[in-house]
Amino acid sequence: MIDLLSEVAQKVKDGVMAVVKTADDVLTSLRGVVKEQVVGSLRDVGDVATSSLEVLVDVVDGAITGANEVGSSLTQVVKETVTGAVMGASEAGGDVITAVGQVVRGAVKGASDVGGDVGGAAVSAVEEAVSTAGRLGASTADATREAAVGAIKAADAIGSEAGSSVRKALLSSASLPKDIIEAAIKGSEK
Repeated sequence: MIDLLSEVAQKVKDGVMAVVKTADDVLTSLRGVVKEQVVGSLRDVGDVATSSLEVLVDVVDGAITGANEVGSSLTQVVKETVTGAVMGASEAGGDVITAVGQVVRGAVKGASDVGGDVGGAAVSAVEEAVSTAGRLGASTADATREAAVGAIKAADAIGSEAGSSVRKALLSSASLPKDIIEAAIKGSEK
């Protein structure tokens, strides 16, 4: 399964780079490419069960890495990638709330892989994932919780400094409900 996931990440990275290099509107193109890659990857995996949504981490990570290599703003890349990935997961029949957590994990991992600000990327990813989930009819409170947990898990896997940075960034965001963020942080420390 790990080889399949790294293959997916490389395929997405290559696909994103090919499209984004030739696009007039890089960010709009990025959203569409990511959405298509998510739908295709989930269909390739075959079963859109919760466990197969783990492929979203690699899809998002690969997309951010690819878009970063063509010189796009990390914040905008994260936002467009997250939107495309959540929309793609929904279109493929995946659970939007579960997808949100996986997509945000991939965004934080991708930001770290390119040497970006993981705290800033986490906030952008959580905000965009929640907004997209809400537009798709999902509970924004549930999406916020799942997105925050995904960001924290990804950051903790990177290291204690990244974990601390993400927690502080999420808590200091004026647009995220502090009570839900605090509960996600408390739950991650168990």
